[in-house]
Amino acid sequence: MNDKDNSKDWEEQLKDFYIKQDDLNRLIMDYLVNEGFKEAAEKFQEESGIISPVDLSTLDNRIMIRESINAGRIQDSISLVNQLHPELLDNDRYLYFHLQQLHLIELIRDGKVEEALRFAQNKIAEAGETNPEVLNELERTLALLAFEKPESSPFSDLLETTHRQKIASELNAAILRMEHKQSQNPRIQNLLKCLLWTESQLEKKNIKYRKMTDLASASFEPKN
Repeated sequence: MNDKDNSKDWEEQLKDFYIKQDDLNRLIMDYLVNEGFKEAAEKFQEESGIISPVDLSTLDNRIMIRESINAGRIQDSISLVNQLHPELLDNDRYLYFHLQQLHLIELIRDGKVEEALRFAQNKIAEAGETNPEVLNELERTLALLAFEKPESSPFSDLLETTHRQKIASELNAAILRMEHKQSQNPRIQNLLKCLLWTESQLEKKNIKYRKMTDLASASFEPKN
């Protein structure tokens, strides 16, 4: 069977693959709960009839922590975490560094150069002495100070809101592990990783298939 026939056979099998709506709904609910989207989870629970695996009121603390980070109030988020799980940041020093690094970034964003330097020296410089990865991240952060407009520097990605969101998700996953209520990652995220891995394996073996070009809309590349 040639590559064209393989591709056609794959498409036919894909059409015959059936997924129960309830299974899809559970994946969606798992994602909403895992990421702390309480209002969306409540609405989805009402519309789909899928009951959340946890009491949705327990999401409130994680929501407050995420909102504090996304608003740039990093010290507030650290205080909330310490109230909720006092041992978490003591046990996960790399996560604690990321939160401190984020606070340093906020100081730089606000133009508080002297305060940023003092904070780096007094609070996080020691962590870089024992961890090369931390040192590299710290150096990239402090390099922002060398530019009159940090947002136009080669390290501007640190100032983007997506960086806040990345750390917020990292902290959210750590809290979930601490509470033993949910897996570290939403199941739908793991499925997407499997999809990308499968595509890479097909490409390595030069097997033709219709690649998914947009994960958000689940659209495939045009047929040849």
